[in-house]
Amino acid sequence: MDKVISVIQTALPVFLALGLGMLCRSRNFLSRDGVDALKKVVINLTLPFVLLSAFATAEYSAAALILPTLMFLICCLALGLGFLAVRIFRVKGRLIPFLFSGFEAGMLGYALFVLLFPNVKVSSFALPDIGQTLFVFTLYKILLSGKRDFKRIARDMATTPILWAVAAGVLIGATGLYGKMEQWGVSGVFNACTDFLSAPTGMIILLTVGYDLVIREIPWKKTAGMIAMRLVIMALCFGASVALNRTLLKGVLFEGAMLLMLILPPPYVIPVFADEPTERVQVSSALSAMTLVTIILFAVCSVVVGIL
Repeated sequence: MDKVISVIQTALPVFLALGLGMLCRSRNFLSRDGVDALKKVVINLTLPFVLLSAFATAEYSAAALILPTLMFLICCLALGLGFLAVRIFRVKGRLIPFLFSGFEAGMLGYALFVLLFPNVKVSSFALPDIGQTLFVFTLYKILLSGKRDFKRIARDMATTPILWAVAAGVLIGATGLYGKMEQWGVSGVFNACTDFLSAPTGMIILLTVGYDLVIREIPWKKTAGMIAMRLVIMALCFGASVALNRTLLKGVLFEGAMLLMLILPPPYVIPVFADEPTERVQVSSALSAMTLVTIILFAVCSVVVGIL
């Protein structure tokens, strides 16, 4: 009975928040502009405090610093396999290969990680996310745009609150400043502020995801193949990361964090780079379907974690 309660405790908040998002759309409780404003609140205000806390309280070691590099390489592998799959199966669309790499960790991953692994430090997920974030803001974005506007990419990185929060958190944690704060008895003030300001993040994220999740409008026949290809590629990447973790890395990677990362949907920014309206609709539908698949896989993971 306790295991059943544990599963419900993990999965039910996700489905309730998604359902409330759908309700907000169907009853017009929120407009599109309102939802976009909520996303800006998360990206620019609440999520940075999640990351600030995660990196400030992380345990830094030479082995742990390998994780961003590993995640960057996994993203490169996934993108390469994506281009190969598109060529083999002759799938049309310039943006399709990009649906097979990159992960929406910011707008979904952290909310799900806290629910799935409440007793594990968020830094177990955040450290690999550094590599994923760097990948998305550099190589991924350059190829996705089809242009080599390095100045714009550098400007985007420099003005992103998320990256500033990561940098500040690493500075506080890696330099031992957080440890000093504990000695001085003021770490509780820091924790209280970051916990309070980051608390709404998960709810807001899932609410906006539910608002955008219009299941009846997804062309399942067209997107099923892309979902299958992404899942196969993610399975290969997970196998590679586990093999490396249990041999060369000697278990420094928390495999649950990697599994959650790899079941996340691609970055929600992809449709912005679509050249044609039909392509934008195709990619947006695929993202919606992959988000739904993520939620289903999350529920399965909840059951497995609850049983274990």
